[in-house]
Parts: sequence; structure tokens; C-alpha cells
Amino acid sequence: MKRFFKPIEKEGSAKKPSLSSDCASTAKTEADDGVALSDNENENENEKEKEKKDPHPLKFLTWNANSLLLRIKNDWSHFSSFVQTLDPDVICIQEVRIPASGAKGAPKNPGELKDDTSASREEKQIVMRALSTVLFKEYRVWWSLSNSKYGGTAMFIKKHLQPKKVSFCLDRTGSKHEQDGRVIIAEFESYLVMNTYAPNNGWKEEENSFPRRRKWDKRILEFVQCIDKPLIWCGDLNVSHEDIDVSHPDFFSSAKLNGYFPPNKEDCGQPGFTLAERRRFENILTQGKLIDAYRFLHKEKDMDSGFSWSGHPIGKYRGKRMRIDYFIVSEKLKERIIACEIHGHGIEREGFYGSDHCPVSLKLSLEA
Repeated sequence: MKRFFKPIEKEGSAKKPSLSSDCASTAKTEADDGVALSDNENENENEKEKEKKDPHPLKFLTWNANSLLLRIKNDWSHFSSFVQTLDPDVICIQEVRIPASGAKGAPKNPGELKDDTSASREEKQIVMRALSTVLFKEYRVWWSLSNSKYGGTAMFIKKHLQPKKVSFCLDRTGSKHEQDGRVIIAEFESYLVMNTYAPNNGWKEEENSFPRRRKWDKRILEFVQCIDKPLIWCGDLNVSHEDIDVSHPDFFSSAKLNGYFPPNKEDCGQPGFTLAERRRFENILTQGKLIDAYRFLHKEKDMDSGFSWSGHPIGKYRGKRMRIDYFIVSEKLKERIIACEIHGHGIEREGFYGSDHCPVSLKLSLEA
């Protein structure tokens, strides 16, 4: 979510690490010879074996990192421990904020990290070193990056669960990437997994504000109406659907920038909580036959752990929180939803790992 009340942190230099190998790593399974397992242990082992054989991911994690490079420099060990415990099959990251490769004035490659200057090579090495640990070597990574340190998405998928196809734009054709690296779509045999970083609505009726968001919502609506497989859609969707999805509805409904009021009353209020955005989102869910996995399981408002974005602990946004990071799934999959959890809590951003967003997870059961 766009932060209009806090300056963006500067990404300073760090001690230069060595670039690691990208070779595959297979985790070894240890067995204790001659030790009998209990019935529960046998069930757990059988469940793990079934998951290994299933060609589809079942555990998912989404997180707006608000600069992956900064998180790696400052909070990576804590986030890595969290990932190790959760053990997701797919990790979706938004706001990577690492530029696409390509020299100044030359065509860019949004699928590769920039490395044509000494500073960008150093930053790439920092990222690759973090991803070369035993934990992250289990994953293959796809990038969709912006031309600058803005936006961008990444998708990590365990190597034994490789998709049939990966696309980077909503029309799913060729090698084209969305502007600012906003979309990654992985196609598996039975469903699609889509990671998006939705444009912020902004405050005004100008090119990079209301019109941009309206166009995005229209294209998302067209996408969900034409796909031929069930969908698991996650990411920073930059909208809070209902009053229950924000900590202070009156505050967000009446928010304005420098006293400006948009001409259309439906566009008034906090970006992400205007009536226009919320109604379009509702229409996307209805027309696409989609459900909000978190709200499907959690019906009541949770003032401690029910929000994925939190305002800065200092200033007028202290304690002001929104749920704008989601797992949206096709109605056909709703009976398979085991859990959907928001992993941060409190106004001090515990479990946010340095970002202003916290991770959200989804777990599905095996297909019957």
C-alpha cells in the first residue's frame, strides 16, 4: 500500500557477499531404523507422503515485503525462521522494489535482477546469497520487476511442484510482463495461482490515480470471467472489502488529502476504502464466483490480528489498520480450505518482519 505519510527508506550499501550457486538441493528424509511409530505418527507420515505425490501446492504464503532487499538486510533471519515453520509450497511476494535488468536506455528484462552497475551487482549478490540457503534452495523463483525501485512481484514454488506454465500478464500470452511487474500466474493441472500487486487508488481524478485503478479492476473482472480453471488469487489487492476489514471505518471513510474532495462522492475517503473500489471488488467476487478465504473462516472482527496492513506507529495513522492482503479462491475450492491466517498483530507491527504488511497464509486439503 502506498505510504503517503512516511518517507521511503534509503537502501544503503552492505558488505559485499559472494554470489552463490543456483544448483538444486534436495532435502534428505531421516528415518529411525527399528523404531515403531504410533498410529498418529503413521497417519502424519502417510499424509506427508500423499502431499509429496500430489502435483499441486497445498500451502501458500503471501507478503508485501515493502522492499525485499531491505527485508533481507534487516529482518531475513526472523522471516526465514517463520517460513521454515510454516513450510509453504508457494511464496508470493509483492513490492520487491528491485529494478529489472538492462542498462540505461536499453530494453529491460523484467524476469531478471538488474546487475549492470557495481551497486546493482552488489544488491543482486545480497539477494542471491539470501536465496542460496538450504531453506530457499527448495524453491524455484520467478520475478516480474519494474524498471525502477518500485513495485515488482516474485513467486517461489517448491521444485517438486513445478507448474505447467508461468505467465506475467493478465492475458497470459507470450513473455509479456504487466507494467511495474504487478502479476505472476502459475498454471497447475487443476487450478491457477495468481500473485498480484494492485495499483493504489490514490486521491485524485488524475492519470495515475482513479483512472488507473478503474482500468485495473476492469481487467481483473475480465480475467476472472474468462479463466477455465479454479483460481487461487493472492497478494496486496489494495482494497478493504467491508467495514469489518478496517480498524476505524469512520476515520478511513472521511480521510482526505490536503482538504481535497473528489467530484464523485464514491471516490472520497482513504485509498483502498472508497465506496467505488469496494463495490468493484464485490462485483469481481460475484461475477468470478470467488470467495474471500479469510472471511469464509473468520466471521467476526478481530481488533488484534484481523488486519494485514498497519499505519506507522508514530503519527496520525498509529493504530489505524486495514486488511488489504488476501487469498481469494474459486467457490469450487472452498470446501478444501483448512486454514487462512493473518500472521501479524498489534499496532507495533509484531510479525510484520520490518514491512508495513504482515504475511498471510492459506492451507488447502488434498483433493478428494
